[in-house]
Amino acid sequence: MAQIVSLAASLRQAAGKGAARQARLQGKVPAVIYGHGRETQPLEVAAKALEKALTGVEPQNTIIELALDGKKVKTLIREIQRHPLRPDIIHVDFYEIHAEEKVRLKVPVHLVGNPDGVRNAGGVLDQVTREVEIEVLPEHIPDRVELDVTALKIGDSLHVRDLSIPSATILTHADLTIATVVPPRAEEVAAPTPEAATEVAEPELIRKVREGEEEEGAAAAEGGGGAGAGGGGGGAAKPEPKAGGGAAAAKGEKGEKSEKAEKPKGGKES
Repeated sequence: MAQIVSLAASLRQAAGKGAARQARLQGKVPAVIYGHGRETQPLEVAAKALEKALTGVEPQNTIIELALDGKKVKTLIREIQRHPLRPDIIHVDFYEIHAEEKVRLKVPVHLVGNPDGVRNAGGVLDQVTREVEIEVLPEHIPDRVELDVTALKIGDSLHVRDLSIPSATILTHADLTIATVVPPRAEEVAAPTPEAATEVAEPELIRKVREGEEEEGAAAAEGGGGAGAGGGGGGAAKPEPKAGGGAAAAKGEKGEKSEKAEKPKGGKES
């Protein structure tokens, strides 16, 4: 059964944006009422009273009993407008209903139970349709429609035709899917970022540099060994032998000087 909420309302004498703005400044919400041959009439309701009346209920399928001009008028809310930046209600449309006439409205679909495919196979329950449109007498308006999904396995679905709403005609297409259980979603492996790739490649670059250094060291060692061997086999072509030759030449010069020095002595003796 639909919930019934009482709310006081009063007629607005002036219409238009200016009058609506003035009503908001006074802590009221501009509204209109229409339906059943009634001309659209501008109303206003207390903002705080309206917020309190709509707390914890589904506005679209809750009967609002307006106290208007000393009479009680049963209505449904057809539209609620809110401020674009704040949750404040800035306008409401009320639709008058009569107890003996059926009305069309949308009711929410509430899923009940934990599907088998979720419990035992790690599947995911996906609700595709969250409300359905029905035609019903005001006294039989349901708060919501419940649908049991406990038996659903992976790949199973429930549709509008599986709903049962007493004393109401379902207007939404019967083949429309309401809920299904899908296989578990595979975890996506994120591609490495350029920074991560650089970090991974960095040790390899360092290793390559070290290998190059080792090769240069080995080449230097081999060059040093070859130079030593060359010095042993071909000493005449190296600076060392030249140095040795220079020493020998110096000794020869000293010998010649000695001989020259001795000649005068020899001359005196002869």
